[in-house]
Amino acid sequence: MAGSRLPRRLFLQGVAAVFMFAFASLYTQIPGLYGPEGILPARKTLRPQGKGRWQQLWETPTLLWEAPRLGLDTAQGLELLSLLGALLALGALLLSPLRHPVVYLLLWAAYLSACQVGQVFLYFQWDSLLLETGFLAVLVAPLRPASHRKQAPQGGRAGALPHEDLPFWLVRWLLFRLMFTSGVVKLTSRCPAWWGLTALTYHYETQCLPTPAAWFAHHLPVWLHKLSVVATFLIEIAVPPLFFAPIRRLRLAAFYSQVLLQVLIIITGNYNFFNLMTLVLTTALLDDQHLAAEPGHGSRKKTTTSWPKALLATLSLLLELAVYGLLAYGTVHYFGLEVDWQQRTIHSRTTFTFHQFSQWLKTLTLPTVWLGVASLAWELLSALWRWTQVRGWLRKFSAAVKLSLVSTATVALFLISLVPYSYVEPGTHGRLWTGAHRLFGAVEHLQLANSYGLFRRMTGLGGRPEEIEFMYKPGNLSRPPPVVVPHQPRLDWQMWFAALGPHTHSPWFTSLVLRLLQGKEPVIRLIQSQVARYPFHKQPPTYVRAQRYKYWFSQPGEQGQWWRRQWVEEFFPPVSLGDPTLETLLRQFGLQDKSPPRARSANSTLAQALHWTRTQLSPLEAPALLWGLLVAIGAVRVVQALLAPWSLRSSPLAPASGEKRRPAPHKDSGAASEQATPAPNPCTSSSRTARRKK
Repeated sequence: MAGSRLPRRLFLQGVAAVFMFAFASLYTQIPGLYGPEGILPARKTLRPQGKGRWQQLWETPTLLWEAPRLGLDTAQGLELLSLLGALLALGALLLSPLRHPVVYLLLWAAYLSACQVGQVFLYFQWDSLLLETGFLAVLVAPLRPASHRKQAPQGGRAGALPHEDLPFWLVRWLLFRLMFTSGVVKLTSRCPAWWGLTALTYHYETQCLPTPAAWFAHHLPVWLHKLSVVATFLIEIAVPPLFFAPIRRLRLAAFYSQVLLQVLIIITGNYNFFNLMTLVLTTALLDDQHLAAEPGHGSRKKTTTSWPKALLATLSLLLELAVYGLLAYGTVHYFGLEVDWQQRTIHSRTTFTFHQFSQWLKTLTLPTVWLGVASLAWELLSALWRWTQVRGWLRKFSAAVKLSLVSTATVALFLISLVPYSYVEPGTHGRLWTGAHRLFGAVEHLQLANSYGLFRRMTGLGGRPEEIEFMYKPGNLSRPPPVVVPHQPRLDWQMWFAALGPHTHSPWFTSLVLRLLQGKEPVIRLIQSQVARYPFHKQPPTYVRAQRYKYWFSQPGEQGQWWRRQWVEEFFPPVSLGDPTLETLLRQFGLQDKSPPRARSANSTLAQALHWTRTQLSPLEAPALLWGLLVAIGAVRVVQALLAPWSLRSSPLAPASGEKRRPAPHKDSGAASEQATPAPNPCTSSSRTARRKK
């Protein structure tokens, strides 16, 4: 069976990269979101309540409790955590010794600490996904680099340990839960756009931050949009069970289908690090053989295959073709695909009812749980078999201890994950083992397992609602949609959600209005990166109101415009400082700030260092900062690749200049330790004879 050494390495590098982007993106927004003059000051979330230190830490697990000991307030502590997290993640991305469980545990703890004070701006599903994936990376990361391990015995994988593949299976299970539930909730929500297969006729222009490519995708034919929705259901609902298929070609086909979906989403929408995180999870479907990690795999000589192997290969091929045929038949049957040769289109429609889908879901959800149980059991048995191949009683005992610990952790996390997964079908939730519910309840606040379900309903069917103009959201009709991935402007995202309902459903919006009336620069920088371009940079506005518009993409014939818009209503009434309406809302939502920050925190050396760092980085826009990190990483990678041959030459194991490397001894049966003498070459035989005489 092909190993997973290289996919695990790609996974750990990918997790480090996503952590780096997440921390760096958050760092640029901390003053405006969580600073003393921000929208939701972080210091309000952490106030001692007379509990013991460890009880307080367990109930609200965040390292920011220790910020006052360093002479920092909560927002400054959050800045320090974000900077250290970004640097540590960058190190883990570039240096293999830093891909250690302790490093990933620190990254996970730092991001969990930020989420505890992040409030509504860190309540996104991709934040939960990063936390769950980051904790799995703690288990996947090796205690010792592969280069420090002894070679495996003949017939085994070099450097492989019995327990290594077990935690990596949890990554595959997480990918299955993410994709399957995201597909199912689109239909269980009874959203008419998903059931009518018309969701993508709205999605490209109503998503939060579209890209320029979204404009072109929006103007594709309607029949192609509907066919794309069918493909989405196929990839998110029908394909995920193939993640556990015993035939590797089926798993690879599932891998490429997931990659295709995520790449298309990245091209047409700015979803920060979410799609990158999903691509990182897909590495669990790969193996060393597919990534050419096994030396000499491509140059093996053809050998005669025994009839049992040939029979097994034939049966596997037939099963694979049967699966593809079943998927094709199900797609055509359940979505009524018909080819119109005259119009050169493909018609599609949903041929099943909500009741039929609900019955199908009740029938299928529990078997998918048992599919996970069976797949995990196979992984456990495979790990036990690898343990029996370990030689030496001391190594065998050490491997047994590691295997026991990792197996227990893997099974426990699997049981915990069953609880949020069962939310997709309430009947399954009540049939789970009570022990799984107790385990989940004990660690729920650590976000080790979460429920997922993206794009449950298609919003903005009558056009996208908007309020005041922002840095990245649609505003100026002639401004093209930006490309900001992997940065997430969290205020822009929350403004998109706020526009879907009245402002009273988003209490933080009242605090935003207050900060704009006060002319607070950290908040202004969330709207305009260069304060000098802000219309009220010299003097704050006397009144602030918010108007709601609906935006649509412009038509192809409208030159110089990307958007069309129509006024809908007043979103927030005109208010000024001291206005009774504003004061009432602030008091109602508990947003009145009556506890100014302690001045001593700004005088500490660490606080001054953080202020200096902020001053140096503030001229850079967040996307430019993140893209700069990408360029720097690429440059370091190029330098590492160029220096690799030189480091090999200077290695004590490398042959000296002019010295030939001695070939490894051949281990054919009956052969001596030296290799057989090759047939003489007539062009060089005379010179060899002369050397022998000398």
